[in-house]
Amino acid sequence: MDNLYAAPVLLEHLKQKEEDYVIISPDAGGVERARAYAKRLGASLAIVDKRRDAPNQAQAMHIIGDVKDKVAVVIDDMIDTAGTMCAAANVLMDNGAKDVMACVTHPILSGPAIQRLEESVFSQIVVTDTIPLDEERKKCSKIKQLSVASLLAKAINNVHTESSVSVLFV
Repeated sequence: MDNLYAAPVLLEHLKQKEEDYVIISPDAGGVERARAYAKRLGASLAIVDKRRDAPNQAQAMHIIGDVKDKVAVVIDDMIDTAGTMCAAANVLMDNGAKDVMACVTHPILSGPAIQRLEESVFSQIVVTDTIPLDEERKKCSKIKQLSVASLLAKAINNVHTESSVSVLFV
């Protein structure tokens, strides 16, 4: 399930608070995904320009776009070791974001991820339950897990009734 398919669940969470959001792509590959979120929220868009020194190690360089005094929401399809996410969050705060949060579809959370997230500047990391969190990961105070069950139920119903499934994601 790509992040855009989990978008209705994550967007609903973001819409619960009226904030001046700027949607962040943590890399060039995620720009299309971040742009789709920004459009649906009526928010601006920014991109983290980074270089990868080695696998699972990223060094964020600078921000393309304006994040000053806004709630920066980093959008990604998965979070593994959290190195890229945490580096992006630091750069966002250094560039004047008033708060930084993340919305991620798949919480892999391997290796040092939990410790990195706990020590990070993120106020919240919103994930879906496409990958269940074990007891250790549930203890992370910054993680909020949302269920995709109702979205999947609607999709199954639409298939069963021969209705459009794509309407759920547009």
